[in-house]
Amino acid sequence: MKDIDDVQIMSRAAWLYYVGGLNQEETANRLGMTRARVNKLLQLAKEAGIVSISIDSRGNGLLEVEEALRARFNLERCICSPPLGLTRGSRLPGHLKDFPRRAVGSLAAALLRDQLARQPDSVIGTGWGRTLDQITRNMAGVRAPSARFVSLMGSLTANSAFNPFEVVQALARATGAEGYFLAVPFIANSAEDRDTLLAQTTVSAVLDMARRPDLAIISVGELTDESLLRQSGMISSSELSALRDAGAIGDTNGIFFGADGLPVDHDLNHRTLAVGFDSLRQSHCVLLSGGVEKAEATLALLHSGLVKTLIIDGDTACLLNEM
Repeated sequence: MKDIDDVQIMSRAAWLYYVGGLNQEETANRLGMTRARVNKLLQLAKEAGIVSISIDSRGNGLLEVEEALRARFNLERCICSPPLGLTRGSRLPGHLKDFPRRAVGSLAAALLRDQLARQPDSVIGTGWGRTLDQITRNMAGVRAPSARFVSLMGSLTANSAFNPFEVVQALARATGAEGYFLAVPFIANSAEDRDTLLAQTTVSAVLDMARRPDLAIISVGELTDESLLRQSGMISSSELSALRDAGAIGDTNGIFFGADGLPVDHDLNHRTLAVGFDSLRQSHCVLLSGGVEKAEATLALLHSGLVKTLIIDGDTACLLNEM
């Protein structure tokens, strides 16, 4: 810690304590200092304006990494949270396992607040998942009754946790905005059923809005047994294996893509009801990536040219910068 100045130390302590949910003793252990020192840093952080409604992360020490990723992938913006020192294969203890998603969700909420302040009548397209769910927990005090939130994918799922409908509704309630969702399944039974559902007037009207948002906020998932898709039962073990055989390494909005970031030729991709990559590429697409296990899938999407803004946890950012 000797090479880090006081502003950077205050910023890291504030992130771990206020956003990461660590107590002062845990924060002290993570930073290698005393609890009394952490208590003083948190007080100084408030006095310096680092801690207010949100946390000023400009002192997190990753500005060079942000700029390197921005230039490498031709992004408009790259925003990183402070790192915890994780490497590929690292596993966080139980009380820290959600830290990357919480950190990324907080940063994404700050970006969304700025967007609504600049353009109160914005149309915001949203995906699904645990990282987007964290955005909804950081929108207190924001009022944007002229805004519209719209799901970028089918919203009817067997498991309601973190699903697109819940994300849209939570954001609409938090901001006083209107919420629109695609009242169709996440994945249709067949390609023919998909076409029939998308042809419905009420569905096509919402889909037209979803294809032209001012901001499209998506997250990325890895294709493992620990992924949200598998844990929530959205795809089976055999489907997971078949997707891997087809070259898929990740998904976004239920669209499965390969190492080049492009959709693979698999039956599930012909049955997914979601805004396609071509439409997303025409909008300002914001990619949220929280967790080193998502590094490979994140890298692929960045190579696709789909992403305009990347919001990512510091450890995954550092890993990507070396890949």
